Amino acid sequence: MQAKKRYFILLSAGTCLVLLFYLGGLQFRASRSHSWRRDEHSRNDLQKNADHPWQRFPDTLLPFIQWDQAESQDYNSQVSPRQKRDANSSVYKGKKCRMESCFDFTLCKRNGFKVYAYPQQKGDKISESYQNILSAIEGSRFYTSDPSQACLFVLSLDTLDRDQLSPQYVHNLKTKVQNLHLWNNGRNHLIFNLYSGTWPDYTEDVGFDIGQAMLAKASISTENFRPNFDVSIPLFSKDHPRTGGDKGFLRFNTIPPIRKYMLVFKGKRYLTGIGSDTRNALYHVHNGEDVILLTTCKHGKDWQKHKDARCDKDNTEYEKYDYREMLHNATFCLVPRGRRLGSFRFLEALQAACVPVMLSNGWELPFSEVIDWNQAAVIGDERLLLQIPSTIRSIHQDKILALRQQTQFLWEAYFSSVEKIVLTTLEIIQDRIFKHISRNSLMWNKHPGGLFALPQYSSYLGDFPYYYANLGIKSPTKFTAVIHAVTPLVSQSQPILKLLVAVAKSQYCHQIIVLWNCDKPLPAKHRWPATAVPVIVIEGESKVMSSRFLPYDNIVTDAILSLDEDTVLSTTEVDFAFTVWQSFPERIVGYPARSHFWDSAKERWGYTSKWTNDYSMVLTGAAIYHKYYHYLYTHYLPVSLKNMVDQLANCEDILINFLVSAVTKLPPIKVTQKKQYKETMMGQTSRASRWADPDHFAQRQTCMNTFASWFGYMPLIHSQMRLDPVLFKDQVSILRKKYRDIERL
Repeated sequence: MQAKKRYFILLSAGTCLVLLFYLGGLQFRASRSHSWRRDEHSRNDLQKNADHPWQRFPDTLLPFIQWDQAESQDYNSQVSPRQKRDANSSVYKGKKCRMESCFDFTLCKRNGFKVYAYPQQKGDKISESYQNILSAIEGSRFYTSDPSQACLFVLSLDTLDRDQLSPQYVHNLKTKVQNLHLWNNGRNHLIFNLYSGTWPDYTEDVGFDIGQAMLAKASISTENFRPNFDVSIPLFSKDHPRTGGDKGFLRFNTIPPIRKYMLVFKGKRYLTGIGSDTRNALYHVHNGEDVILLTTCKHGKDWQKHKDARCDKDNTEYEKYDYREMLHNATFCLVPRGRRLGSFRFLEALQAACVPVMLSNGWELPFSEVIDWNQAAVIGDERLLLQIPSTIRSIHQDKILALRQQTQFLWEAYFSSVEKIVLTTLEIIQDRIFKHISRNSLMWNKHPGGLFALPQYSSYLGDFPYYYANLGIKSPTKFTAVIHAVTPLVSQSQPILKLLVAVAKSQYCHQIIVLWNCDKPLPAKHRWPATAVPVIVIEGESKVMSSRFLPYDNIVTDAILSLDEDTVLSTTEVDFAFTVWQSFPERIVGYPARSHFWDSAKERWGYTSKWTNDYSMVLTGAAIYHKYYHYLYTHYLPVSLKNMVDQLANCEDILINFLVSAVTKLPPIKVTQKKQYKETMMGQTSRASRWADPDHFAQRQTCMNTFASWFGYMPLIHSQMRLDPVLFKDQVSILRKKYRDIERL
């Protein structure tokens, strides 16, 4: 009987459970169906009512708009009215913005990556730092003055300092921004910011609604940083150079890598308002010997009102050490947070080849999207401060040297000037837009860096001369000779015809291109000598000097032998120069050398063609280099410099030497030649008169200074190395000499 009762109870319970699940399921499906219809109706309303000033905007933006403008009831029920108000006015109102949801790619695909900077309005207050940013944009190859051609927009309103207590603070910025006719809720806009928030909280709020604009921001936290949308930039001072910038301080004294101090820091200790608790604890690690961590309370007008028991002792110790001396004699430099996450000491440490030890939890490091900071810095945890000394002491000397060398590369490639910081920011955004040709990590983190490895040229590393060694690629085995012709062909004894024959006999010559920049018509085909390799004659574009460095499709080899029409070279000399270039494929290798010098009397750069013990240029009248430099010359250099070259019909060889030295940070390479080379170069041609013309050299000196001004420094580097065929990869015995036709000087 009891067994029957148990069976009945179990059967009843099972029936109830089935009914419960069935009824609940109906209600759930009905609720979900109703919710779907409501959401679909809401989306239709948005699509009908939304105003789209830019046509064909991606539909992927709709989920973001719906999330941002119609928050869920669950979220609203958990926050107070004040929190709602703060959230609506927050700088990160579009916190879920990404390139796919808040950026119009169609503008970039239509016209390429062009950047428009709003014209400055009369009466607008602009700091020197922001003016430098705008100048860097306007001087870049990305700039356009036509907003209809633009893919990215940058405000002329100064947004760098958004601290309300700062004299640089721009008032009424919210109204001014909203009144911009191209603002469009910030879409495709980039906002630069160094300082945000104010005492005592120093939040990351920039004081106005940025809408769907991207931020290029210093001291940005990982919490507020929007990956693949914002760009973290370094905090730089108002004295940071606009262009060029000083070189890093790691020179020839790299061994041993350990310096006088193991770890140093010197800075403020904050007594009021938000500050770094880490700085307050540094005295626990300071040992007064090789770990020098100093703080001072002396800042602010009323610091004495707030000083604690340790202030006097800290201030006394602080005054004993010179900051610059510590910086340049330390192996590691502590970079703790201050009022904000970023610090000036970050860039100071990089330049000084002092390995930064990052103690700023939650800081999105500058250009972290492309830079591997583990190769140049030690990233610590503020909670483990006491373990820092033992950690860095355990790092092997080889690793320390590698870290220091990487700090120098990163400093010179991306941080040494405002221009490089701005260009790096723009290049990162361009890589996001054109992902199929974006640079990979090696391009960004190896010499010469992302600014000089243009992905539009190629997305394959092996097409760039800098990466041959990294990839284990052998240098090219053939070259294309490009002969620059400016004189009519009137005689069969002209130097250009002899040069053609000599070059064509080279075992390494693939083809010869004659660039006809002469005003006279092209000579008939039968006027050119018969050769074993193809000879292609093409007319120069606009017959200007810069046309000799255009990236012609006819050039199918990676190596180019650049020649003037009156150059006198033997086949042996051509072979030897190319053999040398194969060992130095990233440099210019050739015969005619020139040098630069600083004229202290005139306080300007000078140019000399005298045969001295050193040189800094190898002229392209007889030089071999990689064809990528034609692409860089055409697409990287500004139009103003190329126009100067074309107007003067001079200096194109100097300009390409500037470019290659700026990229490689190395001098060109001179190879030795016949005794008579100098004299035979001055043949009976129209070019001979140019070398004797004093105006010719005056123009070249003017060019030198104009070029140095644009680069922001003098990139040319002196060298005394000359490679001789007897000593270069040849047997010592004269009887087995490879290049017997080349006489010793």
